Amino acid sequence: MPEEHRAACVVGYPIAHSRSPMLHGYWIDRYGLDAAYRAEEVRPEDFAAFLANLSARGYVGANVTIPHKDAAFRLSEPDQRARAVGAANTLWFEGGLLRSTNTDVEGFTASLDAAAPNWDKRTHEAVVLGAGGAGRAVVYGLIERGVECIHLVNRTRAKAEAIAASFGLAVRPADWRDLPRLLDGGALLVNATSLGMSHAGQLDIDLSGLADDAVVADIVYVPLTTSLLAQARRRGLATANGLDMLLHQAVRGFELWFGRKPEVTQELYDLLAADIEGAPA
Repeated sequence: MPEEHRAACVVGYPIAHSRSPMLHGYWIDRYGLDAAYRAEEVRPEDFAAFLANLSARGYVGANVTIPHKDAAFRLSEPDQRARAVGAANTLWFEGGLLRSTNTDVEGFTASLDAAAPNWDKRTHEAVVLGAGGAGRAVVYGLIERGVECIHLVNRTRAKAEAIAASFGLAVRPADWRDLPRLLDGGALLVNATSLGMSHAGQLDIDLSGLADDAVVADIVYVPLTTSLLAQARRRGLATANGLDMLLHQAVRGFELWFGRKPEVTQELYDLLAADIEGAPA
């Protein structure tokens, strides 16, 4: 008996820039599924009604992107990760309830696993730049993986202190002027800000003090190689970029909706990388 057709979507405003339809469409084709994944542009004032009718629209779940992640959290039953981050990016139905999680957490740590296997076995301290939503997801992922000390650097120190209050003593707020000292011998640096993104300003940091086996991660994926990652690669350091994180964060949603755990392959990375690099600046 053929499997029932299943559909999911990504919801945002605007949404035309999203690579999620290409990403999930690749997996749907690769595994020969009777499924669909669409982009839905929904204004903030219409989002609650859209979610209330998600199943009636034929969807078994959804990804949520800017500016709806906070609202998705409030309008669903969040799991521990979503509650820790305070935002949801993946929705699915279970037992008649609309449930949610934040797969940015596992997307980030899985991208590190791919870039530098066993990084968590040798990383006791990390430096994270940025205390926004992405920074919260990164910090929570590092805590999950046993990193004992996370120096959280943010231009507004109060935001870093708020995350420390939520996550406990492992998180230590710091100022930008502290970076040279924090990076001296450091094992892991993560940029969770928009600095380095096209038209967002550059991140000017000297990486010469990092350990020779350090890992540098950047959540930015436009451009694919930021100035931070270019500097790290010139030093021969392992790196993970925002596209790595995007691909790995998509895995759990696909499995929840379509019943198949997909594989992140080099072919898939190259497909999306070519699309990003060919897009207008």
